[in-house]
Amino acid sequence: MSDAAATIDAARALPKVLLHEHLDGGLRVSTLLELLRAARLPAPAADEAALAAWFDANAHAGSLVKYLEGFALTVAAMATPAAMERVAFEAAEDARRDGAVLAEFRIAPLLFEPHGVPGDEAVAALVAGLKRSPLPSGLIVCAMRHLPPEETLRAAELAARHAGHGVVGFDLAGPEHGYPPGEHARALDCAREAGLALTLHAGEADVAERVLEAGRLGARRIGHGTRLADALHDPARRHLVDEVRALGLHLEQCPTSNVHTGAAPSIAEHPITALWRAGLSLSYHTDNRLISCIDQAGEAAALLAHTPLTEADLLAMAVQAARASFLPVAQRAAAEAAIRAGALARGLALSGTPGGT
Repeated sequence: MSDAAATIDAARALPKVLLHEHLDGGLRVSTLLELLRAARLPAPAADEAALAAWFDANAHAGSLVKYLEGFALTVAAMATPAAMERVAFEAAEDARRDGAVLAEFRIAPLLFEPHGVPGDEAVAALVAGLKRSPLPSGLIVCAMRHLPPEETLRAAELAARHAGHGVVGFDLAGPEHGYPPGEHARALDCAREAGLALTLHAGEADVAERVLEAGRLGARRIGHGTRLADALHDPARRHLVDEVRALGLHLEQCPTSNVHTGAAPSIAEHPITALWRAGLSLSYHTDNRLISCIDQAGEAAALLAHTPLTEADLLAMAVQAARASFLPVAQRAAAEAAIRAGALARGLALSGTPGGT
């Protein structure tokens, strides 16, 4: 067996927690092609292999515009309740086969309104799909931050109606630069008043200060937060890192996606290692399994191959991810126990503290 094959096998065997995966960015290639054909929508490639190659080329084009092309395709393809239920179920099953012991998936349900699917029907279908899998999971409702505050409030109200019935959190997604989270304070308040936890995209395409802004607005987790590393070696901004640590914010790192969108130059140079060693709570995720042509085992293998991070580090990150999950406490505890059992089987003792094993 080659070193690369051994690394991916070892990575796949690690117990994992998946907190950051967009359902409209994570379809199986075969499912997407089947749904496009069923809806009589044009596909950019004629068969499964060619369609996979199309996504791979877009992911490595070095262009955010090319990277995002796939989302218009996937949203149109899955714009029926039956298709949404299928996509959600398959996403949970794919994560489970990849070693996940707990998962959360996210999507902006109101994206399907122009296709004739009301938001409540979309959420119900997605939750039904997740529940078909034995993997403990939940749905995070996203609002698109470039839209007016009235629209993000509608998304929050939708999430609130389904709080406690499969929806576990609320997120602001979409283009970050120029659309600070504070513009959507009403939506965030609405979600929190409904008992939903917040995870906000911040510090990916905008400055490190946005991470702290999101935390001050009530976020418990941050989608990406890579730019926080800019403050690590800047004495004038080091307080940002200290306050993020003091707030207990958990960073949902997505290294491969960050390379594809230009937020990081390479896996080797991705700030996940520096942020982990700075004692911040974080974990690694796929972001968009289809769009970035990556699964969580591949993400783990890339980190093991190209950074100083070890299996013990990745397992300790999984412990932090389990603790940061928005799922019920019993499911979080069971996930942490499974991760610790996996570590023990490898002869590793985990402290579960950020930045260490």
